[in-house]
Amino acid sequence: MRPLYHPSLEEITVQGILYALSDPVRVRILAELRQADCAMNCSSFVSNGSLKLPKSTLSQHFKVLREAGLIRSERKGVELKNSTRCHELKKKFGPMVTGILNAYADQADESKRK
Repeated sequence: MRPLYHPSLEEITVQGILYALSDPVRVRILAELRQADCAMNCSSFVSNGSLKLPKSTLSQHFKVLREAGLIRSERKGVELKNSTRCHELKKKFGPMVTGILNAYADQADESKRK
């Protein structure tokens, strides 16, 4: 099996983070992972009905998040367990990622009120 690519903290860029978070689905995935008590696999997003996307599309979104350095994926049997790297990223980028996630949440709350 091919090893998964996880950029080092030094390789992670603002541009990569902004690109990964430019898609609302990826923001939602990262927000759910951040709130989770433990690592989650891609299929847990399909089975709980939070996202109505094919598993292959979700896998691609997870790959973009991983290659941007926002999540870490570990192989457990045939599945990948995903968790955020927010704590690591805070050392380099401060509150940027949290600010982006909060801004999306505020925007979603505002659109629900309308």
